[in-house]
Amino acid sequence: MDLSTLARLPLWIDGRAVPAHTQRYGEVTNPATGEVIRHVPFADKDDVDAAVTAATSALPDWRASPSLRRARVLMRFRELMEAHKQDLAEIVTQEHGKTLGDASGSITRGIEVVEFASGIPHLLKGEFSDSVGTDVDSWSLRQPVGVCAGITPFNFPAMVPMWMFPIALACGNTFILKPSERDPTMSLRMAELLREAGLPDGVFNVVHGDREAVDAILAHPGIKAVSFVGSTPVARYIYETGAAHGKRVQALGGAKNHAVVLPDADIGFAADAIIGAGYGSAGERCMAISAVVAVGDAGDALVAELGARARRIKVDAGDAPGADMGPVITGAARDRITGYIDRGVAEGATLVVDGRKPRIAGHEDGFFVGPTLFDRVTPEMTIYRDEIFGPVLVVVRAESLAQAIALINANPYANGAALFTRSGHAARRFQQDVDVGMLGINVPIPVPMAFYSFGGWRNSLFGDLHVHGMDGVRFYTRGKAITARWPDDGSAAPGFHMPLMG
Repeated sequence: MDLSTLARLPLWIDGRAVPAHTQRYGEVTNPATGEVIRHVPFADKDDVDAAVTAATSALPDWRASPSLRRARVLMRFRELMEAHKQDLAEIVTQEHGKTLGDASGSITRGIEVVEFASGIPHLLKGEFSDSVGTDVDSWSLRQPVGVCAGITPFNFPAMVPMWMFPIALACGNTFILKPSERDPTMSLRMAELLREAGLPDGVFNVVHGDREAVDAILAHPGIKAVSFVGSTPVARYIYETGAAHGKRVQALGGAKNHAVVLPDADIGFAADAIIGAGYGSAGERCMAISAVVAVGDAGDALVAELGARARRIKVDAGDAPGADMGPVITGAARDRITGYIDRGVAEGATLVVDGRKPRIAGHEDGFFVGPTLFDRVTPEMTIYRDEIFGPVLVVVRAESLAQAIALINANPYANGAALFTRSGHAARRFQQDVDVGMLGINVPIPVPMAFYSFGGWRNSLFGDLHVHGMDGVRFYTRGKAITARWPDDGSAAPGFHMPLMG
């Protein structure tokens, strides 16, 4: 099926594309042109129920299949994702706007989670204790939780779903994906490739939609666990509502990631790193650097270097040759971001580079915001407090590393933070004292590899477990402890006292 030719996208239920029950549809646009390229259904309660029914029917056989057999399906899926990577990146660029190189890189990071999940026979091994009592042994198992759901954001239509469903499937669960309605086609292509890899019908399902679909997922008694990535207000709502309905929930929220630059740092190196981390994917990353803390004498030189590099960034359609940065996702996002720039100017920040109203030849109707840089920003300003989620970098001045750490720890978000320095002592102090979930030392975007877990603290995470890595395995399984004795004559029958194992 050529999804790119469809005027109306289908759902994916029970191993095939099906039309939605709903009569509500939204527009999917190409952000570089502003053109409506297809329509996406907004699933209703009946659509969600159909997906849950399919996932529930498929669950017994899938969970009973050997873990090695499940892993082999993922191995074949990984090969297909690699083989189709260029075509998949083009889908991401067309609907999201990010450059082809960035889209391809994000798919690679998702594939790394598939590779991790392919080791599930080892990762599901329990513990065993011989002779905890006379002729008594104890051991543990990890078993699937059941039907799981993922609610994912627009900024990574391939990578973030692959943070979730490969591990869930490998652990023996079935899965329902509710992707962003802004760029939904990628989820359907992954469903097709999973079927081609040998995944049984009903194990993976896709329902598109808005809040109605989300609420149906959160309330459905057949769904046992929900994973979410998005803004903090919605993450809090997902966590509280899902938990109130008895579900296991991991909900990753917003961020205001800081990069601290000390006077001893290589200023050119730090500026190059921060430019990519702040303006890559038009700043629409939950791990984007959005606040730079210049310590002491680093400030003036750093701002000069950042400004010079920001002005050299080529803004164009994501598939244009040599493009460094594409458009933002929608016209509404463009207007919101430029509104923040207006607010920063009004509140007294120094506007070093102005990204409002860039002129992109041939793309006058696209949703573009150019790289924007503010200096002399204070913690009280709106452009510092809020997650802008666009290509806007703000520079805050600090007198010392201690002051910079205090600034980070006072922020309500705690997703990621980075330090640029040549001092091992400063780096160790930073990694010990900063209350943030993911840290980088001379690394601007410290997204961990798939065999570590991804997640922040404070308002950047609601729930106890992060995504992928071993936290992902723990989230998508339940622990079970077993204690057994095999007497041969009945002489060890239990009495009415508390059983003792000694």
